[in-house]
Amino acid sequence: MDSSSSSSAAGLGSVDPQLQHFIEVETQKQRFQQLVHQMTELCWEKCMEKPGPKLDSRTEACFVNCVERFIDTSQFILNRLEQTQKSKPVFSESLSD
Repeated sequence: MDSSSSSSAAGLGSVDPQLQHFIEVETQKQRFQQLVHQMTELCWEKCMEKPGPKLDSRTEACFVNCVERFIDTSQFILNRLEQTQKSKPVFSESLSD
């Protein structure tokens, strides 16, 4: 479910609030799982040269650094999007003026 489908569900006035909350929670879970998948794929490609029974210290350090940078970057992007949304008037609000 993407943001357009969650916003269309939010636009339905007759949706049970409990169902709407459930849908929002499940959407957040899905987004989190997508982020974990992206991070795993990115860091695996970047750090894993040859799979083996154990990680050497260099590979482990690469994974730790990659995950930390991925989280930092994701947080930065989310904060920037929040700031951008707060600075722009919502389209429906501008129509009601």
